[in-house]
Order: sequence, then structure tokens, then C-alpha cells
Amino acid sequence: MDKIKLNYEKALGFVSEEKVLSFKEDLQKHNEALQNKTGKGNDFLGWVNLPSSISEEMISKVEATAAQLKGKNIDIFVVVGIGGSYLGAKAVIDALSDSFAALKDNGNPLVLFAGQNISEDYLYELRELLKNKEYAMAVISKSGTTTEPALAFRLLKQDIEEKYGKEEAAQRIVAVTDAERGALKTLATEEGYETFVIPDDVGGRYSVLTPVGLIAIAVAGFSIREFIQGAKDMEVATGVDVAFEDNIAAQYAAVRNALYQDGKLIEILVNYNPKLHYVAEWWKQLYGESEGKEGKGIFPASVDFTSDLHSMGQYIQEGERKLFETVITVNNPDREVRVPSDEANLDSLNFLAGKRVDEVNKMAELGTMLAHVDGGVPNMLIELPKLNEYFIGQLLYFFERACGLSGYVLDVNPFDQPGVEAYKKNMFALLEKPGFEEETKKIKERL
Repeated sequence: MDKIKLNYEKALGFVSEEKVLSFKEDLQKHNEALQNKTGKGNDFLGWVNLPSSISEEMISKVEATAAQLKGKNIDIFVVVGIGGSYLGAKAVIDALSDSFAALKDNGNPLVLFAGQNISEDYLYELRELLKNKEYAMAVISKSGTTTEPALAFRLLKQDIEEKYGKEEAAQRIVAVTDAERGALKTLATEEGYETFVIPDDVGGRYSVLTPVGLIAIAVAGFSIREFIQGAKDMEVATGVDVAFEDNIAAQYAAVRNALYQDGKLIEILVNYNPKLHYVAEWWKQLYGESEGKEGKGIFPASVDFTSDLHSMGQYIQEGERKLFETVITVNNPDREVRVPSDEANLDSLNFLAGKRVDEVNKMAELGTMLAHVDGGVPNMLIELPKLNEYFIGQLLYFFERACGLSGYVLDVNPFDQPGVEAYKKNMFALLEKPGFEEETKKIKERL
């Protein structure tokens, strides 16, 4: 099996191999706790064996639903959701899409998102766009009452029903929600929407391999079978029977925690391919929401190089020495572009003539890593052979498995998010939501 690789050699100048190996025994126990579902948050460990447990029936239903929606000759597919209900699909679709897909007709709908913010301008402009387009949508919510997606769906449901009529609109809406209860489940049953289930034991940020992510990925024209196979192979490669020396999820968890214990409080996920921007956004939610609790956790940040070398590069090189970098590199790009020779050579670039642009990018990557290591920033390197469904599936599952292990090393529950409710309580109180009268009184006294 060809698979992604992890190289942490450029972190060993900051922590010893002995320190990294000191986590080995505990990580084996933590991996067993994940596998056997005996650790903290064990009621949300359905994602661990998700790749190998996805049924052919489920895959076929997702593919059939995507084909049925695309058969309506839609221009746009809107995914309504927030957090893990949109970031996984967005990460995969952006990683695999033509950089200018929005301006090209490649035979597949353009996937857009709503409910991931409460921007009035965004919602207005999206609705204006949809007026003159053929479209369908998926609404993703366990409860159906999460403010951001519920608000967006209320508006978009009204629009799609006015455009197509209620009966046809119902054929253009897919609901991904709880199996038995909740406002969205009730509505989907009443309206006759095609419905998919969010498993009870899979949290939002770990849900990209459920219909939460798979529907949009399939509608966008990508192979969910290859995506799932990549994750399935990484499930095997990071399992309890794999020795630490071969288990890249355990190694990643060990190195980042060794660095954390040495005072490295910030991890920057670095890419040299802009298609990976939303992989980093997905990763930030995964690690931030999983580890950031009880006064603990590495702060997850990200940069897009070489662009951000001209904005964040100075700080990374010479700022506070409390950070480390994890670089994602893609070994083989899909396209080939070579630098031409120019007779005048006014830009002094003829020394690059004949070289592939990717070679220039790779030398920028290597040169930056060396400079940052020299400047006191430990580096790890994750290598993807190519950007395709199979390796993206591997990458996302690798990060998930490593996140569970890393959270257990920190001795937190990596599968809850109690702090997320704090802003909601204040928002509801300020909006004078029924049932929040006492909170409204208290918060107004503070203002």
C-alpha cells in the first residue's frame, strides 16, 4: 500500500528521540482505548472503525442520490451546515477541484455553502445568485435548531419552494440529521426529503466519512469509494497491531506532545499548495475543539506558503519561540508548467529556464524549513504522493486517529466541546430568546 509519510527528523534537534519514545507505551494503551472504545468520550468513538464499517448499501445510496440531484441539471449544490457539517466536505472538494472551477463548466455542479456564518451580506448575495440558477441543497444538522444553519435553511427553504413549488423543492432537498428525533428529522419526514443519518456515536468534526461529507463530495464529481478506501487503509496502518516505529499517527501524537511539554504551545500547519487551505481549516477545528479544554492544548494555526512568507514569515523566523510547524507537501502535482527562457532576462530568472514550477516551489519549501529550523522552529513533514481522493482519505483519517491519541496523552476528553455553548447562551440572552429571561436580565446589567 502506497501511503502518506511522516518525517520528524527536523524536530529532533529540539526534543530527543528518547523523549519521543517515552510516549510509546502510553500511546499503545491509548490506541487500544480508542480501538476498544474504553477511553474518555467512548460514546463518540464510532469514527474509529468508520472507514471499514461503511456498507455498500450506504455508498450506493449516496451515489444514487448524487446522480438523482445532478440529473436535474443543477448548476449549484448548496450545503447548509456549520463546523464539521461543512468543513470536511469543503476541505476535500477544494483539495481535489480545479482552482478555477467556479469559472469553468466541468459537468459537475458548483458546491457552495451556507449556514457557516450569520453574515447578512453573504446570505443576500447567495440568494440573489440562486434566483437565476438551477440548484439543489443538503441541510446538515443533528438537531435542526443550531442557529446559523437553521437561519440559513429557513431562508433558502422559502426560496426554493417559491422557485420550484413545494413538491419539486422537496425532491431537491437532502436532509442529513438524527435517525429518530429533532426538528430537522421531523421536517424531513413531513416534507418527504431524502434523508441520511448522522450516526449517534460520531461527533461533527469526525464526520467527514459519513453522509455529512460524502453527499457533497459525490455531487461535486469525486469518487467517494476511493476516498473511503484511503481512510480504510489508514485505519489499518494506524491500528493497535502496528508498532510505534511504523505507526505515523502515534509518532505524530508523540512528537507534538513532546514539543508541547518543552514549551511549544502553537502548532502551525503549513502547505505549499493553495488547494490545501481548507484542509488546514478542517484540521484547526479538529485539534482546537478536541484538545483545547481544561486549560490545556496546543493552539492550532495555519499558513499558506509561499504567500504567507511575505506576511507571517518574519514572525515565524524571529518571533516568540513557542511554536512549531507541520508541513504538508504534495510530491507529484497533477499539471506540468516549465519556466521559459527570455532573451532580455530583465527579471534575472533565466537560471530557472527549463525547470518545472514545482521544482521552484519544492526548493522554496526546503529552504524555508531549513531557515525556520535554524531560527528555532521545530518542523515535521507530512508527504502526500498526490492530491487525489485516495490520499486525502488517508490524510484526514490519519489526523483523526492522531488527534484521539494526542487528546488522551493530554488526559482530556477529545470528543466533547463544552466551551462551545458559552457564546450561544450569551447570544440567546442578548436576542431575548424565550426561556432566557433571567440570563437576559443578567447580561444587560453587564453592558
